[in-house]
Order: sequence, then structure tokens, then C-alpha cells
Amino acid sequence: MNYQQQAIAGMNPVELIVALYDGMMQFLYRAIAAIGDRNPRQRRIAVGRVLAILMHLQSRLRMDIGGNSAKALSEFYASIFALCLEGSRLESEDRLREAIGCIRDVRDAWNVAARDPEVLKLLNGESLSALPMMSAPSHASAPEPAGSSWSA
Repeated sequence: MNYQQQAIAGMNPVELIVALYDGMMQFLYRAIAAIGDRNPRQRRIAVGRVLAILMHLQSRLRMDIGGNSAKALSEFYASIFALCLEGSRLESEDRLREAIGCIRDVRDAWNVAARDPEVLKLLNGESLSALPMMSAPSHASAPEPAGSSWSA
């Protein structure tokens, strides 16, 4: 196992979510650099990775358990997805930076939760399904969001 694999293996489920948010920001910075370099292929690859992470996170939401929290995250993911698509299509560094700012804000909230003793107590020995709005990986997908109150 390499260093990165070992680090991921030792994370609790909330820390894994934080890592996915970190990954989205990293890929958006790559997309911004690709815009500056006039490299549309690299921009599309980087934004594609962000969209894949968003789809993964969206597919793990449990609307039946998570209630308003899951709905809010679903709307957030849909909003960021649209913002990233628009930023890529327009080759807009500003739109992609806006997405980074939104992702960072929610990532910071997840990071606080990852350190919360009550959350850690809940997760002790549990999987991602212990989170009220998330499920462990499965082949089922989450329903499409009905309308969105998020605007990114």
C-alpha cells in the first residue's frame, strides 16, 4: 500500500468526504490553470473529475433518512455541478473560483464535523451509513432534486 492509500484507509467516513471536497477544489484549480494555458483538453479532464465526484456524492445521499440535510446537500451538489459546467463552457476562471469558494465553505463544515466528539462517537465502528444523510456505496442512485433553493 502506498502512502496515499494508507492515509485514506485510516480516515473515518466524514474525513473521506472532506478528502473528496479537497479533490474537487484541487481539480478546479487545475481547470483554472488549463484555462490560463489555453488547454481545453486539460480543462475538460479536470472539470470532468469534479463532476464525477459530485455525482458520487449525490448518489450516496439518503433522502429517506437525511431529510432536509440531504435535500440541502442535493441542491448544493446540483448547483455546483451547473456552475462547473458553465465555468468550463465559458472558460470562466471567475465561475470556477466561485465554485471553489462554495465547496470550501461546505468542506469546512464537514471538517468541523469530522473532529466533533459526538460525531466520532456515532461513527465509532460504523460505516458511511451511520451518517443520517449518506449511505454506504451501492448501485442505487438518489432521486433527482425537485427544485433548488441554492444559487452558486
